[in-house]
Order: sequence, then C-alpha cells, then structure tokens
Amino acid sequence: MQDTIELLEAIGRDASLRHASADELTSMLAQAQAPEALTAAVASGDSSRLAEELGHKPMYSPQSSQTGHEDDELDDADEDPHPAQDPEDAKL
Repeated sequence: MQDTIELLEAIGRDASLRHASADELTSMLAQAQAPEALTAAVASGDSSRLAEELGHKPMYSPQSSQTGHEDDELDDADEDPHPAQDPEDAKL
C-alpha cells in the first residue's frame, strides 16, 4: 500500500502526470511496477479496487449545521431606549 500512496503523491505533484491521459498514466504505472489495484483503477476509471486496497472507510458529516449567525437582529429588550445623543443634535 505504501507504494500506491507514494505513486499517487508523485502523480499529484507532477502536472504532466496529473493531466496525462489514462493510457499514458497506465503505461507509466506499468513501467514503475505499480500495484495492480492502482493500475486497474487508472485504466478503467473505477476507483473501487483502489479503495479496497487503501481500506476505504466511509466518512459521515456531522448532523450539526454551521449556517446562519446567532442574534442577527437585536431583540426589542436589548435596544437602548435612550440612545446617546451628540450635543450638537440636542440643541435642535
């Protein structure tokens, strides 16, 4: 599995490999004697065998939501009934 991770890191670092066609990448992996699961995933476009090799475990998002803001508007009770006035405004 370590070889698979190292090869995936190399592909991610090298822009020419990252944007290579499936045929070019499959050929490169065969020359590098990559694990069969990685080569099959690249050739077929199906990552299920690769997920099996890496021990894929589904990740679930938490049920809590982080949208919105608390107290977007002030409650009537929180408002100051006597807002501070500028001395110049008081003369009018």
